[in-house]
Amino acid sequence: MKLSATSSSIEDYVKVIYAYTGWQDKPITSSALAIRLGVANSSVSEMVRKLKDQGLVDHQPYSPIHLTAQGLTLALSMVRRHRLLESYLVSELGYSWDEVHDEAEQLEHAVSEHFIERMSAKLGHPTRDPHGDPIPDAQGRITMAPSHRLDELDTGHTGRVSRISDHDPALLRHLETLGIGLDTALSVLGRLPFGAGFAIRLLNSAHDGGPLTLGDEVAASLWLASVGSHPECTVQELTGGSLMSPHSISH
Repeated sequence: MKLSATSSSIEDYVKVIYAYTGWQDKPITSSALAIRLGVANSSVSEMVRKLKDQGLVDHQPYSPIHLTAQGLTLALSMVRRHRLLESYLVSELGYSWDEVHDEAEQLEHAVSEHFIERMSAKLGHPTRDPHGDPIPDAQGRITMAPSHRLDELDTGHTGRVSRISDHDPALLRHLETLGIGLDTALSVLGRLPFGAGFAIRLLNSAHDGGPLTLGDEVAASLWLASVGSHPECTVQELTGGSLMSPHSISH
């Protein structure tokens, strides 16, 4: 549902607030929101007051920002638009996965709900975008694979890449040269000494099977859905994978 009286700036704000907690539970702060949007803290403070006045967020001074039920409805609508547009650009127009974010940012405010639903049908109603982020359905429900960030996994952990952060197009291009994409199977060999990152091994790929080194930033940009188990695993098992509602809502 797209609210008629909202501006593109308001739509961008609620979408970023939602996306920040899409793969982790820590709520966003005003300073983190300013960094994500590339604007001054004073601009964020003014916009958050406007969002609160419109009933889209719940926020107290010096506290994190939470979406209300109305704000979540708008955020999910914008997330659906953005991720379906990214999927369409890759699937139907030949864009590469490192090009689509900025293009979708421009288009998401201009297209109609009818266009979005026709596009979803054309794509076969996908449940994730080219980077693995879940696409809400028309009712705002999402399906998320239970996943851990790679830098949180212990030695011997095996999984398939379920999500790759799209915050840096250069990072996506780097991963492509390594042969890492969605659903790539890999095993974590462990953290390297002296802050040198993580060693991994790709499984069932054209790669020669030797170890690869991922820097900390790259490792923090990859999420894995676990495959199997290994002795003395220290990673907490996740449940999920079914149709879920988003995170808790402040009213």
